[in-house]
Amino acid sequence: MLQGTDRGLRSSIDWTLIAVYLVLVLIGWLNVYASIHTPEISSPLDFSLRSGKQFVWILTSFALAAIILFAINPRLWEVLAAPGYLVVLVLLVAVIFLGTGHKGSNSWFSIGPVSFQPAEISKITTSLLLAMVMSRQAFSLSKWKDLRIVLLVLGLPMLVILAENETGSALVYTGMLFVLYREGLSGIFLVLLALAIALFILTLKTSVWVSLAVLGVIALGYLLFMLRHTRPLSRERRSSLWLLLLASGLFAALVFSTDFAFNKVLQDHQRLRIEVLLGMKDDPTGVGYNVRQSMIAIGSGGFFGKGFTNGTQNTGGFVPEQSTDFIFCTVGEEWGFFGCLVVLVLYGFLITRIIRDADRSRESFTRIYGYCVASCLFMHLFINIGMTIGLMPVIGIPLPFLSYGGSSLWAFTILLFIFIALYRQENKYF
Repeated sequence: MLQGTDRGLRSSIDWTLIAVYLVLVLIGWLNVYASIHTPEISSPLDFSLRSGKQFVWILTSFALAAIILFAINPRLWEVLAAPGYLVVLVLLVAVIFLGTGHKGSNSWFSIGPVSFQPAEISKITTSLLLAMVMSRQAFSLSKWKDLRIVLLVLGLPMLVILAENETGSALVYTGMLFVLYREGLSGIFLVLLALAIALFILTLKTSVWVSLAVLGVIALGYLLFMLRHTRPLSRERRSSLWLLLLASGLFAALVFSTDFAFNKVLQDHQRLRIEVLLGMKDDPTGVGYNVRQSMIAIGSGGFFGKGFTNGTQNTGGFVPEQSTDFIFCTVGEEWGFFGCLVVLVLYGFLITRIIRDADRSRESFTRIYGYCVASCLFMHLFINIGMTIGLMPVIGIPLPFLSYGGSSLWAFTILLFIFIALYRQENKYF
């Protein structure tokens, strides 16, 4: 990159991104305190409580952000992408055998009072390696060789995380499909994924034969469309016919294997959560309890909420995990619809701002990494809030920058500030 006059910190850094990050972290800390507040707890800086511990994590996160932004050469991240990915992949495997069990998953390393989750770090290293691989000269997702490498980069950590029984963290990786789409992958793959999910749910709710009938109608409709819009005996028509036959066969196999996958592969608690979500069973005192109490808390907040530390559902202990996975219901009860809207607007602005900066980037590595950051944040936001309002199964996933937890806050801070540092490097000189 050609260098000229140094633009200085004021012009080269996207301070708007940093400001939104700081506001979200502050909102998170206030709501962590609100979720544990009782008349006996007066100070949010009591370091024996979660609010005090979170304050320490926030300060260390700020230190990490400053180091990434001012002390580390941004060019180093591309160099470290491959070795970092391999090291974290080893940690992901090792935690299965050496880690500490936590709520049904074996995904945490505990060293004295400190615990960390390699799955959180893997989102950073996978994003860096994906950006490195896809930014190579002559790379194209239309080439099977390149696509295979990308799927391997994404698939390895995802499969290992699934083996840890961390379904939520593994599901975040599906958001990377939007990165691939943004970089030239055909939109047909996203359509096929959506169709696979729809057929899986339809089979569970109805029967194999209903799903096969729906599949047949879709295949017939595509066939008629293809015959009308392609020339007879053309290469395009032959390719489309082969694609239709292959896709139909795979979807039919999916439909027939749904029952086996649901009853033999998924664990009991996972199966029950899906059944409750789809309305196939009602379990208000079991797996449905968290969601029911969360929705009661959010609904009771009204438009402007009950006021800071005045929530009864949260402080009364009715909502489990109200400072971690269900932090959003604390926002809903104490700050109401207006507070929820403010939080969602902040997240929406943060994600769209990252995408805007990524699109303005002149370097492929920065652009693709930015897309990865936006996808990770969006998937966490979508899954977590969907979980708290009953639109997604309860799978245990933090809300970025708001949920209590050091490893989560560190990971999201590092993920974001690497992008801010990369973008600054490009805008540092006129």
